[in-house]
Amino acid sequence: MNFSEWFPRLVHESLITLYMVGVSTVLTVLLGLPLGVLLVTSDRRGLNPKPVLNRVLGVVVNLTRSVPFIILLVVLIPFTRLVVGTSIGPTAAIVPLTLAAVPFFARVTESALREVPGGLIEAAQSMGSSAWEVVSKVYIPEALPGLVLGIALTLISLVGYSAMAGAVGAGGLGDLAIRYGYQRFETEVMLVTVVLLIVFVQLVQTAGDRIAAKVSRR
Repeated sequence: MNFSEWFPRLVHESLITLYMVGVSTVLTVLLGLPLGVLLVTSDRRGLNPKPVLNRVLGVVVNLTRSVPFIILLVVLIPFTRLVVGTSIGPTAAIVPLTLAAVPFFARVTESALREVPGGLIEAAQSMGSSAWEVVSKVYIPEALPGLVLGIALTLISLVGYSAMAGAVGAGGLGDLAIRYGYQRFETEVMLVTVVLLIVFVQLVQTAGDRIAAKVSRR
């Protein structure tokens, strides 16, 4: 297959990868951020101590993170069909991609929030701030650089996950690399795919570093 034949395919699969990774990242942040906040606030030294809830959430997060993504893809097939009506295609891949990334981002969020100086939390509480006010006006703003870097890291991880999802019918660059680069021995397709993924990861990391530096308060 010459360049004029596979280049449109390359563009199409790149857009599919961006779709899967983009939507999964948004859903991951929407679900993972509150979960990370809850892990911090429900700790025995947190704003709203609930040790039992904290332990349960910790176990669930750790269990999910311990399952290899390729196995999670298979295990979640019935649930994926229930949610989107199919287990094949880029939209179906968003379900396992999100569920795999949420626990990861929750731990990243937890780590970033725990870096906030305790003195700031105590000062806000002494001024009568509610738990929600402490979270929204102290925790999140102070932890924002770490959260931005965490989003970038999550996005990069999702790129790798999407490549694995492509190998089992999700489409995207992973599917292109497997079907054309590997199975048909078209090395140039494989190389271009790898280069595209490397460039994408570098752009995401660079953007994350710059945004984190701009929002840093320290």
